[in-house]
Amino acid sequence: MTKNILLAAMAAPLLMASQPAAADADYRAKAIATIRKDFQPRGQASLDRLAEDGLQAVCNRSGNKPPKYLAERMEADQLAGIRFPADGRLMGDWKEGEKIAQSGRGFTWTDDPGLPVGGNCYNCHQISPRETAFGTIGPSLFQFGKLRGNSPEIQKYTYSRIYNSKSFNLCSEMPRFGHIGALDEKQIKNLVALLLDPESPVNK
Repeated sequence: MTKNILLAAMAAPLLMASQPAAADADYRAKAIATIRKDFQPRGQASLDRLAEDGLQAVCNRSGNKPPKYLAERMEADQLAGIRFPADGRLMGDWKEGEKIAQSGRGFTWTDDPGLPVGGNCYNCHQISPRETAFGTIGPSLFQFGKLRGNSPEIQKYTYSRIYNSKSFNLCSEMPRFGHIGALDEKQIKNLVALLLDPESPVNK
């Protein structure tokens, strides 16, 4: 049993105490049944994507507001699981990072399983001023490096945030790109460069 699942099990009674447990469980069961009925596995998009791990269970059952002590323990657990590059280099090529930020392909049912996965970053963030179509679910990242610099500490923070944003905000809506294997080490390095390289349009 992983730490997250164990913590989720420990927290379940506390999280459910403030809710009508039976009604909540009934609605959840009906929702899951409806989803499983309406969504069919196609290609690489199998129904295992509907499964939640311990962390997701805590966020789902607390309305994304888990107890502070629990969130801090689980965030620390997520942070400890981040794997940094063996060569110690955390910045790659910002031009390649821009391609990754623009791409949303790779995990759809029409894609080949071996196709490189994009970050689809513009779906949630403003990044380069050259791209005028962007989402606002996440904060603007324009001039991210210009405002914060690109010290080793900032590079590590940025790499970690892309690898697993839930290390800093347990119920963040940002995917755990490195944690789930969506983006590899090189891709994350390139995204770090997009955000921090002084030559990147993000910082002009």
